[in-house]
Amino acid sequence: MKLLRYGEPGRERAGLLDADGRIRALPEALGDLAAERLSPAGLAEIAALDPASLPLVEGEPRLGSCVARPGKFICIGLNYRLHAAESNLPIPAEPVVFGKWSSAVVGPNDDVEIPRGSEKTDWEVELGVVIGTRARYVDQASALDHVAGYCVINDVSERAYQLERGGTWDKGKGCDTFGPTGPWLVTADEVADPQALHLWLEVDGHRYQDGNTSDMIFTVAEIVSYLSQFCTLEPGDIISTGTPKGVGMGQKPQTYLRPGQTVRLGIEGLGEQTQRFVAAA
Repeated sequence: MKLLRYGEPGRERAGLLDADGRIRALPEALGDLAAERLSPAGLAEIAALDPASLPLVEGEPRLGSCVARPGKFICIGLNYRLHAAESNLPIPAEPVVFGKWSSAVVGPNDDVEIPRGSEKTDWEVELGVVIGTRARYVDQASALDHVAGYCVINDVSERAYQLERGGTWDKGKGCDTFGPTGPWLVTADEVADPQALHLWLEVDGHRYQDGNTSDMIFTVAEIVSYLSQFCTLEPGDIISTGTPKGVGMGQKPQTYLRPGQTVRLGIEGLGEQTQRFVAAA
């Protein structure tokens, strides 16, 4: 299934994409796409519905984040071999972990704000993993059993805040609107191999990133297992798994985003996003 949320910010409703690419409204009684609704039992209840029997949503409504109110938004840094090389950094011995704040989460096509004082706002197309089953101290062999599905994420980053202001990476990663998520959550049964997905990103029509999840240093299964050793992963938690080479910081000369530019990105089978970058008010 391809599950989504549509409507104005703060008033989104849950829906799904039917076989013809049309949005169908899910029954309000099922609630939002959050927490236990993304558990195996919650997804099975949706899967039992006949899409043709659901109301058709007319027009082209705004899409919200495909996951409502994620309890955790955990990110992995330097997780592609070629990206580590372009950053002139060694291959990590263990996953590099940081977080995004809940105020970073926006819809896949919403405007993204360049923060006040920013000089180095950058882009990062990433595979998002959505947890469906509580995971605590899980092994790699069973890790993917805890995944509800996958989505596209733009891990927008302010490099000066991240790397030049001291402390951890988080303040350069979690700025408002820095986590476009969606357009839809593709359930795990539709993704045969999360380590064989093409992902790409363009700025104003120029393709900067063109990679494959096969270049990951730590696989999705390794990441889920690893994180579950340090915290309990709950249904609705999001993990963003790192970016391939081609970020602005890796260009020669380095290239960063300015107000008025448009970023378009996508992952094979998981859909596309388009964002306009604007100056923060």
